[in-house]
This record gives sequence, C-alpha cells and structure tokens, in this order.
Amino acid sequence: MKAIIVREPGCAEQLAMGEVPAPEPTEEELLVRVKATALNRADILQREGKYPPPPGASPLLGLEMAGVVERVGRKCTGWKEGDRVFGLLPGGGYAEYCVIPGRMAMPIPENLSFEEAAAVPEVFLTAYQALFWLGSLQRGQRVLIHAGASGVGTAAIQLVREAGAEPLVTAGSPEKLAACRELGAAEAFSYREGPFAPRVKDATGGRGVDLILDFVGAPYWEQNVECLATDGRLILISTLGGPKVEKVNLLTLISKRIQVTGTTLRARSVDYKIRLTEDFARFALPRFRDGRLKPVIDKVFSWESVREAHRRMEENRNIGKIVLRVD
Repeated sequence: MKAIIVREPGCAEQLAMGEVPAPEPTEEELLVRVKATALNRADILQREGKYPPPPGASPLLGLEMAGVVERVGRKCTGWKEGDRVFGLLPGGGYAEYCVIPGRMAMPIPENLSFEEAAAVPEVFLTAYQALFWLGSLQRGQRVLIHAGASGVGTAAIQLVREAGAEPLVTAGSPEKLAACRELGAAEAFSYREGPFAPRVKDATGGRGVDLILDFVGAPYWEQNVECLATDGRLILISTLGGPKVEKVNLLTLISKRIQVTGTTLRARSVDYKIRLTEDFARFALPRFRDGRLKPVIDKVFSWESVREAHRRMEENRNIGKIVLRVD
C-alpha cells in the first residue's frame, strides 16, 4: 500500500510517498481504507526522531483517521464492510489502510465528511480526558485553556461550554483570539500583550480558575499557579516551551491545595482508550450530529502535499486542525 514515510529523522523534506506492507487485522480489529487523517504535534516530533511510537504500534505517522471498513475481524461486533468509521490510532494514519480495535472505532455522524471526522479523534479525546477524567470538571467552574486556537484548544473550548462551565483562553494573534471567542470563550487573552495571570485574576474577580490545560510548560508555571483558585487542578499535556522549572515554591501548592497532573494519551493501554472512546462517544456523538460540537478545520491538504502541511503547523499558522485527504 501507499504510505507517507520518513526517509530519515529531520525536517519536513524527509517526508515522502512510499510503499509499505498493508496491516493485517486481528480478530478484534477492523481493517479500514483511510480517506482522511490529520496532523498532530506528535507527528512532527516523531518525524524529527524525538517521539518514537509505543511498542507494537505502527511506525508510520498518523494518530487518527476516518475511512471505510474493508474487513471485519471475527470477534468484532456491530460493524460491517462499508461502514464509515473514525477513531484514535497509536500510529499508522498516514497510509491507504490502517487497523483499529473494533471497540475504539466510532461511527461517523451522517452530517460529517471524512475530512471533518478525521479532525476529531486525537484533539477531542485528549481534551475530553484532560477536562473530565483528569480535571474533574464540574458545571459552573472556570477553565483556562492555553493555545486556545490549537486543535486541542478549539476542542476544549467547545467541551467546556457544553459542560456548562466557562472557558478562558490564551492565544497569540487577533485572528486566533476572535476564533476562540466565536467558539464560546468567555475571555481571550493575547500572550503577546504581557503576563496573562493578572488579566485572568481580574476576569474572575480575583478568585482564579478551577482548572488549567497547559501545553507550554515551564515558562507558564508561575503564572499558572498564580491563576489557580484554591483546590485548582493543572493538567500538563505538553511542554512546548520547555520542561524544566528552575525554582518551585512547593508551599504555594500546599496552601492552595493545587493538584498537578501530567498526561499522555498515545501510550495508554488499549483497554483505557476503549473506555475513554466509549465514554466520549456517549457524550459527543449526539452533539456532533445536531451541531452543538463541530470539528474546527484550518486547512485540508492532499496527502501528496504533506510537507507543506507539516510546515504550516510548525509555523503555528493554523487555527484548529490541519487535515490530509488520502487520495
């Protein structure tokens, strides 16, 4: 089958179309003909040789897909050939075919295209896990979402809104701030206009927020702690700005009873991801069908233009997801 391969670790120019063996599904898996996949920061890190796939996963890039069932494993129930499905992958989405456990696949809502469906799994499941499974989000609480115009950020804004809570965001341009407000952000702060912590405190009447989703890491540590209310939770999803904090005052964490949780989703067990997918599907699929939730797509590229797509993400030009059409 055709697939995007990484000739050797490095820049986007190392991506090329190649031929690799098609995957063989187990009895509990579906073989899916991929119609669309989408970019994630993890793809760039893996391309650079900095984020190897977990043991047993496909070495190909691509953490999500939307496509058509080609073959159904003997122990898979509820699926048939020709069904439109989408879901989370540990790798292998940048290819003509992939395999996915039957219980991790979700039916594509009738009103979504393959490209729209491919923009959902990784970012919405990451945000859902962080907000509800790890962050224990409750109605009426306030959430600060960094990188609000990113794929996970635009998903998180909508999920917070649908949970009856209040999203606040940071982002880096007027266009990105406007996009966040359009999705439902109550407040949107430019990180280019000085520290965000005082503005978050002002916006919350001095109380602070109950939950923070952070992708930046060390540079935001002190302001994040300042922004959190008593019993607040900080969920660290990535450390794009750096992983090492030089000085940490642990007394502040104790006095405010702050919980700090680090998370990754890709290396979680299949059982965990099945349970997460099933929980998310119950909450989200009806909302995608009636339009309360929507995939936010920045741009759709042919997978022949994968290098250009990667460069767009590396330049932080995207608002929402960058999608690859497998054509």
